[in-house]
Amino acid sequence: MKCIEIDTPLGGMLIAERDDGLAGCWFIGQRHFPAEAAQWPRIETGMLAAAREQLGAYFAGKLNDFDLPLAPNGTEFQQSVWERLLSIPYGQRSSYGRIAETLGKPSASRAVGMAVGRNPWSIVVPCHRVTGSSGQLTGYAGGLDRKRWLLALESGKQ
Repeated sequence: MKCIEIDTPLGGMLIAERDDGLAGCWFIGQRHFPAEAAQWPRIETGMLAAAREQLGAYFAGKLNDFDLPLAPNGTEFQQSVWERLLSIPYGQRSSYGRIAETLGKPSASRAVGMAVGRNPWSIVVPCHRVTGSSGQLTGYAGGLDRKRWLLALESGKQ
């Protein structure tokens, strides 16, 4: 695993890659931050540079969709949820229940919520676009203030 740290308007982020793609993008200290990250060498590769550039463009309001190869490391269910997150368009929202329904598991909204919380690609795989069934903001591993900020950015209010 190789990684770099970048500064963003929402604080520092760690971006990591494995040989097969982007392993994760985490806000420093967020929930589910990889404890082993302290041991990963800080080396900027072409892929990590591309991720840094795309995240910078996103924060500047100039990028709506990321074009980075992802290297998922999760259960089959988690990966199916993360794949659904990628289908939520920029500036739009979905709910845990709606995602559960699209997976053919309408009673699995809690399990969807847990998988969303374990999404290792903050922003790149847009878990911030998922809300409760009535649109209320619920958990975000990076914190609700960051989630509000990201949603405001995507609605043009940031």
